[in-house]
Amino acid sequence: KQITGGSIAVKNPSQFVSWLEVYGNERIILGADAKDRKIAISGWLEESDLMINTFIGDYLNKGIKHVISTDIAVDGMLTGPSVKLYSELINEFGSNLNLIASGGIKDLSDLEQLKEIGCSGAILGKAIYENRITLKELENFILNDQ
Repeated sequence: KQITGGSIAVKNPSQFVSWLEVYGNERIILGADAKDRKIAISGWLEESDLMINTFIGDYLNKGIKHVISTDIAVDGMLTGPSVKLYSELINEFGSNLNLIASGGIKDLSDLEQLKEIGCSGAILGKAIYENRITLKELENFILNDQ
């Protein structure tokens, strides 16, 4: 059982940290959705002044382990994920960060790229709905560790 908190981690950091302390870093996931590298909150309607790397770094220092990050600019666009952004985050924070990428994934080659740079997972949507990635292909990717 896990929950993801994004807006609350910006608006009420002490509450988010208390959840992290009570429930542990295997159950609490940080949501770090960004546009132009700035954290977006409230269903992406508000843009904060927090830079994504600072935001993630602060919470890694507080014990967070898992982060889901959506690049809002590419979400649902099927133009490919923000490999450069995710690669920079993984290089900056190393093995302390389990990054789950979200947004823009169009085909299996995108999943392969994300795996190569060290993402621990990915969230798919439109690519599956539009049959750009079939469930069988996804199953083979996961089971065969391609």
